[in-house]
Amino acid sequence: MNHSFKEKVGKLVKPTMRGRYEETDCLFVLKDIGSSIKEENNELREKRMSNGIHYSEMLPIEHFPTEEYLSLFHQSLKELAKDMAQYVADVSEMILSQKGKDVVLVSLARAGTPVGVLIKRYLEFRYGIKAPHYSVSIIRGKGIDENALVYIMNQENSENLMFVDGWTGKGAIGKVLGESISSFNARYGTSLCDDLAVLADPAHSAEIYGTREDFFLPSACLNSIVSGLVSRTFHRDDIIGEHDFHGAKYYVEWEKDDLSLLFVDEISRYFPETFIRQIDIAPVTMKGWKEIEEIQEAFGIANINKIKPSIGETTRVLLRRVPWKILVKDIDNPYLKHILILARNKGVSIEEYPNMSYACIGLIKE
Repeated sequence: MNHSFKEKVGKLVKPTMRGRYEETDCLFVLKDIGSSIKEENNELREKRMSNGIHYSEMLPIEHFPTEEYLSLFHQSLKELAKDMAQYVADVSEMILSQKGKDVVLVSLARAGTPVGVLIKRYLEFRYGIKAPHYSVSIIRGKGIDENALVYIMNQENSENLMFVDGWTGKGAIGKVLGESISSFNARYGTSLCDDLAVLADPAHSAEIYGTREDFFLPSACLNSIVSGLVSRTFHRDDIIGEHDFHGAKYYVEWEKDDLSLLFVDEISRYFPETFIRQIDIAPVTMKGWKEIEEIQEAFGIANINKIKPSIGETTRVLLRRVPWKILVKDIDNPYLKHILILARNKGVSIEEYPNMSYACIGLIKE
């Protein structure tokens, strides 16, 4: 590490985001922006983005889930927790084989945070490894929070980081991560790897994964109340200074209704039933990206970022964007129950599109 790294360490402020997890489970390396930013509705945000405002410079209004939606979450978690525990075991074993016992887990807020907590818990359950776990911001078009990386590496005195996310859509965040780490290494004389582990990799863009199936992670459908009560991450120069971490809001008003700990506790209790299995690592083919390019052409969509593949990404589109339509491979897929509920409630059309490997794809209005 060069002199500029040590100089940066001396100027960093401390993380101020607490989140709902115990510090032994996760430390958010984020700035709590509290009431500094007013949240905006999806229609206004879409208009502002179409006029060149970056999505990370605004926060969407988060609404508390309906009883119907919460019921679906609890039912899905009950049905899928055991399978998810095995996928956590699989991805954790792959991480251990590649990174060893001194791995430092760095989840990408916020979809990666619950998965990072689960991997940390599994490593401790199975091997007694108390892997440090931090959660940091990464933003498409701006990259990973370099200040957060400097902070973590200084705290741990290690470059043995393993980045963690929930799932892959097109594989775009993996590309952003690769570019960010390359730039970081060049700037600070470090040798970080841009390895990314995910629970579900339908894009075929990650080498370390629990499954390549477009699997429904119940955590994808509930925003902050299953991700530590933390908003999506935020970066705007008038609020985030040169030596600050990227920002996020903490939803203190929902503490009594939070499901973050229930989610990871419910899955963790199945760890004793998991087993270590030999996994033949399939090659990275970027199959998902190729399919998206075909859909872009078929539907005449100018901006590829308006196409959001996978159950997780489609859920996000319905929760915090203005959808045009939803493509589904099989409308009877039980993993799509929450998608159908959200689409119905928002009056979004659904079109069956069997010629794809994803379970569903969300298309955003131009």
